Amino acid sequence: MPKVAKTLTPLEIKRLVEPGFYSVGGAAGLHLQVGKTGARSWILRTMVGSKRRDIGLGSAREVTVAKAREYALEIKRKIKEEGIDPVLERQAARSALMAAQAKAITFEECARKVIAKKMAEATNKKHARQWETTLETYAYPTLGKMAVDDIELAHIVEVLEPIWQSKTETASRTRQRIEAVLAWASAHGYRQGPNVAAWKNNLDAILPAPAKIAKVEHHAALHFDKIHDFMRDLRQREGMAARCLEFVVLTAVRSGEARGARWSEINLEERIWSIPGERMKNGKPHRVPLSDAAVALLESLPGGEGMALVFPAPRGGKLSDAAMSALLKRMGYRVTVHGFRSCFRDWTAERTSTPQHVAEMALAHTIASGVEAAYRRGELLEKRADLMKRWAEFIDTAPAKGENVTPIRPKESSATNVV
Repeated sequence: MPKVAKTLTPLEIKRLVEPGFYSVGGAAGLHLQVGKTGARSWILRTMVGSKRRDIGLGSAREVTVAKAREYALEIKRKIKEEGIDPVLERQAARSALMAAQAKAITFEECARKVIAKKMAEATNKKHARQWETTLETYAYPTLGKMAVDDIELAHIVEVLEPIWQSKTETASRTRQRIEAVLAWASAHGYRQGPNVAAWKNNLDAILPAPAKIAKVEHHAALHFDKIHDFMRDLRQREGMAARCLEFVVLTAVRSGEARGARWSEINLEERIWSIPGERMKNGKPHRVPLSDAAVALLESLPGGEGMALVFPAPRGGKLSDAAMSALLKRMGYRVTVHGFRSCFRDWTAERTSTPQHVAEMALAHTIASGVEAAYRRGELLEKRADLMKRWAEFIDTAPAKGENVTPIRPKESSATNVV
C-alpha cells in the first residue's frame, strides 16, 4: 500500500517556512510549496491517465488548508469518475475566455477604426470627419458601449426612428455609416450573422423609404435669363469676394475650387486652369478652359511675385465662402454661390445643343456609366472651351427687348440641384 501522508494541522503548516515541497495530508497528493521568496501555494500532484500533473490550487494566503483539501478531493473525483484532465480543462476555459474578451469589442471601438481608415483614404478630410460627427451624435448614445456582436435590429431602429422623418437625409447617412461599421466588424470576426443595419430586405420593411418622405432642397439658383443683369451689377462691386464670385460664374466651378485657386495652377498663355486632384471633390485633376472674359478678369487682378492665391482674403489666407454669400445678400439676391453651377447647367440644357456628357465634364461630374466613361477618356477640352466661350458671350449679351423670358420673381429662383 502507498504511504499515507500525515494530516498536518494549520499551525503545523504555518511553521513550514523553509523553501521546499511539503505533503500536508487530508487529500492524497496535496502539497504546500514554499518558494525562495517565502511565497506559499497549494499544489496537487496526481496522475491523469498516464501523465503526472502538478495542479495549482491557489495561494496559501488566499486559500485555507481546508479549502485546498476540498478542491483536491473534487479534482481527484472528476479525474476518476469523469475522465477529465483538469489542466486541459483549465486551458480550454482560459482560451475561451480570452477569445470572448477579444470578440467583445464595442461598436464605438469598431467605428473609430473605420473612421481612421476613412481618414487615411479620404481626399476630403472634412467628409471623413463628418462620419465621426454623425456617429457621435446619433449612434454612440445607444450603440457606443455595446459589444458589436450584441447589436440587433431593434437597436438600429431605436437609433434611426426618432430622426427618420424629421432629419431624413442625416438619418439615411447615419444608417449607411452604421452598416459600414457592422460590415467591418463582421469582416474582422467580431460579429456573426446578417448586417442588421442593411436597408434592402431588412429596414425597408420597418421604415418608410427616404425618397417618399424627404423633401429635396435644391441650391437656390438664379435663372439664366437674369445672369446678364446680375453680372453687370456684380462687376460694379469692388473687392476680392466680387472678383472671385465673377470667376465662379464664368468657369462654373465650385466655390472652394475658385477660392483655393493659385497662380501656379493658371497658364494664361494656354488659357488653361489646372486644378490638382486634392482640391477636387472627386479627387481627380480637372482642367478648366478659360474664356476671354475669364482671362481678362485674371489679368486685372494683382498677381505676381509673392502672391500665391488668386483670390486672397483681405487679411491674408483663403477667402471664405461666407464672404461671397454675404455679398449676394447685400446685392439683394436670395441665391447661393453654388447655385450658379445650376444656372450654367440649366442654360446648357435649355439654350444649347450641348451633349450631356460635355456639360457634365465641364462641371467635373463623374460619369455614372462605366461603359461611357471608358469611351470618354479624353478631356474634351476643345468642346468645353467652345462651351465656356458661348457661356461668357451669353452673360455679356443683354436680352432683346420683348424677348420671351421665363417669368420668375425678381432676383431669385430655383434650379436643378448640381453638386
